[in-house]
Amino acid sequence: MPLAPGVVLVTVPGGGLAVRTPDGTFLRVDTAGTEPHAATALLTGRPAPDGAPAAAPGTRPGPGPGTRPAVDSSPEPGPDSSPEPGPDSSPEPGPDSSPEPGPDSSPEPDPDSSPEPDPEPGPDRLTAAFAEAGYTGDTPPPPLTGRTVAVLGDPVLTAPLTRFVRDAGGLTRTVTPEEAATLDGDRTAVVWCLDGPVPPGLWDDADRLPDRGTAWLRTHREGAHAWIEPPATGPGDVTSAHVRLRRLAATPAHRELAALWAGHGTPDNGPRHSEASAALTAALLTADLLAWAAGAPPAVRRRLRRLDLRDLAVTGHPVLPVPDVAPLPAPASGAVPPTPAPAPAPGPAPSVRPA
Repeated sequence: MPLAPGVVLVTVPGGGLAVRTPDGTFLRVDTAGTEPHAATALLTGRPAPDGAPAAAPGTRPGPGPGTRPAVDSSPEPGPDSSPEPGPDSSPEPGPDSSPEPGPDSSPEPDPDSSPEPDPEPGPDRLTAAFAEAGYTGDTPPPPLTGRTVAVLGDPVLTAPLTRFVRDAGGLTRTVTPEEAATLDGDRTAVVWCLDGPVPPGLWDDADRLPDRGTAWLRTHREGAHAWIEPPATGPGDVTSAHVRLRRLAATPAHRELAALWAGHGTPDNGPRHSEASAALTAALLTADLLAWAAGAPPAVRRRLRRLDLRDLAVTGHPVLPVPDVAPLPAPASGAVPPTPAPAPAPGPAPSVRPA
């Protein structure tokens, strides 16, 4: 049976066999008398190299038995870990230190019963321990297997994104904005990529996709910054409208930013995405898709990222959804409407200050 992806067997000179796990942890292996090269051949299905030494009968090469049948992550006790007892370490028992056993204190052994010997670790237990720990086995399917990703937007971003999604085992399809707004299903995601600002109202319909169980991911560019918004995978997640409200609340130039988003500015003149920045943006979106397929923890669904196209620096910012505002209560019947305040008296003409 082949080793699992990322697992490496290491023959340590004078130290036996070790395994490096996919996350980089090294564990010692009790080979139970099997020479490390032979154990490696057993676990990998490849023949041992020519000239590899064989294990002597009754020997246990390697660092010794661990707390698990074959793989042990605890340090091995050294030869000086427990001192030998000295002559005065324990007093000799006195004549009355222990009572003599009575006639019925211990039962006679049953001649028909014999204790079973402890099973000695061997090749079968070695392979079973590796399989139980997940270190051997067939390669798992790609993480986006069985998922469909609908892509739309500017080709400079959708082309690398489509390639990355297919490499991860997902199915891709190109859709129109009208088609994207009607998709549903908990195994479908919509990714909208813009190499420019978001026109007013463009993403309003897509913001309702998470309410139907469809994942909703998007990115856009404002000047030299590309924004990768958090994936919304279900009701109550952060939508593009929430991101706009949070960004307006976080800047003192909220009026100017709102005017820019409303289209009251000169045409966008870049800098546009380069091949490198587009690939990085697509990779970040693919990472969000992988998180969505694995369950998308809150840390991913509450993370807004900004990519500087000039130096490819990525910064993350936490963002929360904006709760709905409660409607104002209706006035009671017969209530007197409030009287408007009187207009202020005319004063001196306001002065004009240069901008």
